[in-house]
Amino acid sequence: MKKTFYIAAVAIFALSCKEKEVTTTQEVEEVETVTQASTTEIVLFDGSSFDAWKGYGTDGMHDNWTIEDGAMAFTPGEEGGKNIITKNTYKNFELNLEWKVSEGGNSGIFWGVKESPDFKEAYETGPEIQVLDDERHPDAKVANGTHKAGSLYDMIKPADGMINPAGEWNKVTLYINHDSNLGKVSLNGKEAYTFPVNGEEWDAMVAKTKFADWKGFGKYQEGHIGLQDHGDKVWYRNITIKEL
Repeated sequence: MKKTFYIAAVAIFALSCKEKEVTTTQEVEEVETVTQASTTEIVLFDGSSFDAWKGYGTDGMHDNWTIEDGAMAFTPGEEGGKNIITKNTYKNFELNLEWKVSEGGNSGIFWGVKESPDFKEAYETGPEIQVLDDERHPDAKVANGTHKAGSLYDMIKPADGMINPAGEWNKVTLYINHDSNLGKVSLNGKEAYTFPVNGEEWDAMVAKTKFADWKGFGKYQEGHIGLQDHGDKVWYRNITIKEL
């Protein structure tokens, strides 16, 4: 009787351990699934469609933006203000894209854009990574370098030598995480600078810029990604985003 009881107890213990192992494996698989989903790269522009984009302040896409050789190209017209934004909004993300600007050209990459009748332009709310021909555009010679290509416009300049000249492609990686209060910019594969994205440190940075008295600038943690019409020819391609 004692022997039979012992064998039964061992069997029950083994079965219990096996069930626990299955449960643990299932839990790991569930965590891995969530992690994979949260790090999936979303294609915002694949070289063939503007499906993820729209004009700022309108439901449609501005005709000034076309597709040339797998890149979205902006060609200036008689009227300005043809900025475009993503249809979706983002809070914590890693954005990757490539840009090329014409000689003497100027454009910009926005994030945290609030689309509202209260704001006529995307730059009224969205901080900007500058796109510029540093050699020819006068903006590169002002504001202690914080208007140069790759800069966090009017706030932080990159080191010299990180940007390819007009007519050549440049890659930008923009990392924004409001939960950890960290922003990072990499230019052509090299980390350029980091910065706070909210709170007192961010407010102190903005207070030293021309945006200090703008009621909506940098205020929206979740917003659209935007690309700027600054009246010059510019190209963008290989645009992806990964939500964190």
